[in-house]
Amino acid sequence: MKRGLRIGAVLAALWVGALGCSKAKEDGKGVEKTGALPPVAVEATQVQARDLIEGIEVVGSLTPKSEAKVRSEYAGIVTDVFVTEWVRVKKGTPLAKLDSREIEAIVQKAQAAVEIAKANLLQAEVGGNRAERELIRAQNLKEAGLITQQLLDDVRTEKAASMARITAAKAQLMAAEKDLQQAQAHLTKGLIRSPMDGVVFARNVNVGDLVGEPGTQRLMFQIVDNRQLELTVTVPSTEMGRLRLGQPLTFITDAFPEKPFSGRIKFINPTVNEADRSVKVIAEVPNSSETLKAGLFVKGRIITGQRRKVLQIPRSALLSWDVEAKKGEIFVVDQDLAQRKTIQTGSVSGDWVEVVSGLQTGVPIITRGGFNVKNGDRVKITQLNGGK
Repeated sequence: MKRGLRIGAVLAALWVGALGCSKAKEDGKGVEKTGALPPVAVEATQVQARDLIEGIEVVGSLTPKSEAKVRSEYAGIVTDVFVTEWVRVKKGTPLAKLDSREIEAIVQKAQAAVEIAKANLLQAEVGGNRAERELIRAQNLKEAGLITQQLLDDVRTEKAASMARITAAKAQLMAAEKDLQQAQAHLTKGLIRSPMDGVVFARNVNVGDLVGEPGTQRLMFQIVDNRQLELTVTVPSTEMGRLRLGQPLTFITDAFPEKPFSGRIKFINPTVNEADRSVKVIAEVPNSSETLKAGLFVKGRIITGQRRKVLQIPRSALLSWDVEAKKGEIFVVDQDLAQRKTIQTGSVSGDWVEVVSGLQTGVPIITRGGFNVKNGDRVKITQLNGGK
């Protein structure tokens, strides 16, 4: 009897021990399930007020302000070409020469015609002087009663005729001189010269080519001056109220990504493009060093104004951003917890966005690592920028 009781007590003790171990295991699992997750490492910055430079983002292409397309005014065969592409020329520098033998003959003929007209004028003037003397003598004889009135009238008629011949000779001389000037101008233009200082951008002729033929207007040379460039951009019509002549425009180009350039607005198109509701704007860009070249694509910003002590945050802090509605979402850090907030945005200046409402100065906001965070997660700030 006692032995049976002992065996039963041992079995009961073993059953209680097993039950306790099972419960301990279940309690261990519960702790594992409910244990706190480690904080997410993030970088943050404190919201600060900064000076805001307002502007309008634009893109465009550079073109030379001064450009000349050289053609021949008269038809002719090219006998000489004096320049090649990409050489610098001055205004008046000879570029090419046309065959001038035919026009030289025309000039010589025109010169001979001028000499003949001069001789005819001289002869007419001599006749006029003779008629003047005859008229004076006839008048004296008439007063003395030695000639009749009819003879005096004949002398006066001859005087008038001689004056008419002088007038006609002068007109012929003037016409001959004009013909000579025209022929000489034609001969002069047979030597093609640069109309401006610049660089030969293109040369499209060779010796033996026929140029200047009617109906073709063949381009012989193209001269560009890169010392003064124009930057043409388009601005949405919604922004045109902020545009003013003389506003600075800063820009960069892929050719020199680390070097900023600048110009000033010189022209604003008075009409809006009906296709895309934009306004064309042209800025003048000084380029005395000729670092920039015509044809470069650039990204720039028209500076429209500046405000001081404006609340701004980096673009990288925005989790989402509706540019048109001017609303964005960010994470602020409050007692090591990430809290998602909606803010009202304003102007944009480079990598900085104005905050109109929804934030206060000094509040830490997550700038890096926020996409790994959920609302209410614990976070650990590994780097805090903007702190005092």
